[in-house]
Amino acid sequence: MNKKLSRTLNTLIGMTVALMVVGAIREQLSLPPAERTWHGKLAGVPYDFRMPTIERLQNAYWNKDTSQLLVPQAFGMGWAVNFYPLVHPQAVPQSIE
Repeated sequence: MNKKLSRTLNTLIGMTVALMVVGAIREQLSLPPAERTWHGKLAGVPYDFRMPTIERLQNAYWNKDTSQLLVPQAFGMGWAVNFYPLVHPQAVPQSIE
Protein backbone atom coordinates (compact mmCIF):
# COMPACT_ATOMS: atom_id res chain seq x y z
CA MET A 1 0.00 0.00 0.00
CA ASN A 2 1.48 3.36 -0.94
CA LYS A 3 2.06 6.10 1.65
CA LYS A 4 -0.61 8.46 0.32
CA LEU A 5 -3.35 5.81 0.49
CA SER A 6 -2.18 4.69 3.93
CA ARG A 7 -2.23 8.28 5.20
CA THR A 8 -5.70 8.83 3.72
CA LEU A 9 -7.05 5.66 5.37
CA ASN A 10 -5.50 6.60 8.73
CA THR A 11 -7.06 10.06 8.51
CA LEU A 12 -10.46 8.61 7.60
CA ILE A 13 -10.34 6.10 10.47
CA GLY A 14 -9.20 8.76 12.93
CA MET A 15 -11.96 11.15 11.88
CA THR A 16 -14.58 8.38 12.14
CA VAL A 17 -13.45 7.48 15.66
CA ALA A 18 -13.43 11.14 16.71
CA LEU A 19 -16.93 11.67 15.31
CA MET A 20 -18.19 8.56 17.13
CA VAL A 21 -16.75 9.78 20.45
CA VAL A 22 -18.24 13.25 19.94
CA GLY A 23 -21.58 11.67 19.00
CA ALA A 24 -21.62 9.51 22.14
CA ILE A 25 -20.79 12.48 24.37
CA ARG A 26 -23.38 14.61 22.60
CA GLU A 27 -25.98 11.86 23.10
CA GLN A 28 -25.29 11.83 26.84
CA LEU A 29 -25.25 15.62 27.16
CA SER A 30 -28.63 15.84 25.42
CA LEU A 31 -30.18 13.90 28.31
CA PRO A 32 -31.22 15.52 31.59
CA PRO A 33 -28.35 15.23 34.13
CA ALA A 34 -30.22 12.66 36.23
CA GLU A 35 -30.62 10.36 33.20
CA ARG A 36 -26.99 10.41 31.99
CA THR A 37 -25.32 7.02 32.35
CA TRP A 38 -22.17 7.73 30.30
CA HIS A 39 -22.34 4.26 28.76
CA GLY A 40 -24.36 2.71 25.96
CA LYS A 41 -24.14 2.07 22.22
CA LEU A 42 -23.88 4.41 19.27
CA ALA A 43 -24.48 2.86 15.82
CA GLY A 44 -23.95 -0.57 17.43
CA VAL A 45 -20.57 0.36 18.90
CA PRO A 46 -20.39 0.18 22.72
CA TYR A 47 -19.00 3.08 24.73
CA ASP A 48 -18.32 3.62 28.41
CA PHE A 49 -17.00 6.94 29.69
CA ARG A 50 -17.38 6.12 33.39
CA MET A 51 -14.26 5.79 35.52
CA PRO A 52 -13.08 2.18 35.08
CA THR A 53 -13.35 -0.17 38.05
CA ILE A 54 -11.43 -3.36 38.79
CA GLU A 55 -14.62 -5.36 38.17
CA ARG A 56 -15.25 -3.78 34.73
CA LEU A 57 -11.59 -4.21 33.77
CA GLN A 58 -11.74 -7.88 34.76
CA ASN A 59 -15.01 -8.36 32.84
CA ALA A 60 -13.41 -6.82 29.77
CA TYR A 61 -10.06 -8.61 29.76
CA TRP A 62 -10.47 -11.78 31.88
CA ASN A 63 -14.15 -12.79 31.96
CA LYS A 64 -14.66 -16.43 33.00
CA ASP A 65 -18.43 -16.24 32.46
CA THR A 66 -18.49 -15.87 28.68
CA SER A 67 -16.97 -17.49 25.63
CA GLN A 68 -17.04 -14.17 23.75
CA LEU A 69 -13.63 -12.97 22.64
CA LEU A 70 -14.75 -9.40 21.92
CA VAL A 71 -16.52 -7.64 24.78
CA PRO A 72 -17.27 -3.94 25.41
CA GLN A 73 -14.32 -1.84 26.61
CA ALA A 74 -14.03 -1.03 30.31
CA PHE A 75 -13.40 2.59 29.32
CA GLY A 76 -13.69 4.29 25.96
CA MET A 77 -15.33 3.20 22.77
CA GLY A 78 -15.29 -0.15 21.02
CA TRP A 79 -14.41 -3.65 22.09
CA ALA A 80 -11.72 -5.31 24.19
CA VAL A 81 -10.23 -8.78 23.84
CA ASN A 82 -11.33 -11.20 26.56
CA PHE A 83 -8.20 -13.33 27.05
CA TYR A 84 -9.75 -15.95 29.34
CA PRO A 85 -11.33 -18.02 26.53
CA LEU A 86 -8.01 -17.95 24.67
CA VAL A 87 -6.02 -19.23 27.63
CA HIS A 88 -8.68 -21.65 28.96
CA PRO A 89 -10.80 -22.70 25.95
CA GLN A 90 -12.28 -25.78 27.65
CA ALA A 91 -13.23 -24.00 30.89
CA VAL A 92 -15.52 -21.39 29.35
CA PRO A 93 -19.30 -21.99 29.13
CA GLN A 94 -20.46 -22.19 25.52
CA SER A 95 -23.13 -19.75 24.40
CA ILE A 96 -26.43 -21.27 23.31
CA GLU A 97 -27.72 -19.39 20.29
